Amino acid sequence: MTENDRVRLRTLGITPGHFEPGPLNAITDVAGVLVGHVTCVEGDRTRTGATAILAHAGNLFQDKVPAGLAVFNGFGKFAGATQIEELGETETPVILTNTLAVGRGIEAIIRHTLAQPGNEQVVSVNAVVGETNDSRLNDIRAPRPTIDEMMTALSSAKSGPVGEGAVGAGTGTVAFGRKGGIGTSSRRVTVAAETYTLGVLVQSNYGGTLSIAGQAYKPDSVDDGHDKDGSIVMIVATDAPLCSRNLRRLAERCFGGLARTGAALSNGSGDYALAFSTAEPVRRTPARRKALASFPTLSNDAVSPLFEAVIEATEEAILNSLTMATGMNGFDAARGRASMIEAISLTAIRRR
Repeated sequence: MTENDRVRLRTLGITPGHFEPGPLNAITDVAGVLVGHVTCVEGDRTRTGATAILAHAGNLFQDKVPAGLAVFNGFGKFAGATQIEELGETETPVILTNTLAVGRGIEAIIRHTLAQPGNEQVVSVNAVVGETNDSRLNDIRAPRPTIDEMMTALSSAKSGPVGEGAVGAGTGTVAFGRKGGIGTSSRRVTVAAETYTLGVLVQSNYGGTLSIAGQAYKPDSVDDGHDKDGSIVMIVATDAPLCSRNLRRLAERCFGGLARTGAALSNGSGDYALAFSTAEPVRRTPARRKALASFPTLSNDAVSPLFEAVIEATEEAILNSLTMATGMNGFDAARGRASMIEAISLTAIRRR
């Protein structure tokens, strides 16, 4: 399979759910959200990288955003989790990377945050870093990506189309016995006469029996018995004005989309979802943090359409991470991973 053979799920005629996607069908359909990748592919041992997600282009430490974190199975590392749970907000970009690079991700975010104008007196930073383990294709004990490479992901983050497949933090990941990676999708939802956008970005690296639009696919060439374990990180952005409690509830619904793809949800999986709102009225600006704050948010009774939409977007983002990935050999070359659409014919998928 070549780079030109990669396709997104909708190109195959598969459209999960009934909500319409945004124009890019990506997390960057949420205005202001930026995504950057650094991809490290060298020799036959290095297959890794980092992906940075920024809620907005301003000073995130000063203009914090409300956030909610959900953990389905906690066999993983998610730096910054306790402060998100305690305060219901994030104050830094999010970096996704490999398991042994989490510490370097923290350092990159700290350097990025301290260097921003207005943060000269900052002495505490809650860096948010998620991970999955890419050691099946990558020599994970090698110190890659470096701190400088992760800072490149931060500095190169931009709006517009998002790279998918074997890029950034998805460079060396594996899902369902095949090549996993980065995937994204979005939905437009009307609530109380207002239309909002939500977008999902995933780093897929987990196992189970792949299901596409409710139909199970189990290629004969894959022994999935060894591929039940693994992890996934799902990042949700929305411009809907949600409080941190309902953002946590929104994040929890990502696991509905994860289940639809046939995830095994095993003992050895790390399943994390983080949701944040970019809506200006709910930002935790310095003035709002110093006074009795009132944040106009959607009520509990209004949020169900967003819950349904995030399930759809998560499922599609995961499947995009598979269909956009190219096959790869690496450090564990005896278990090189073909792409999903090399293992399952496009004709069979289209016939579903």
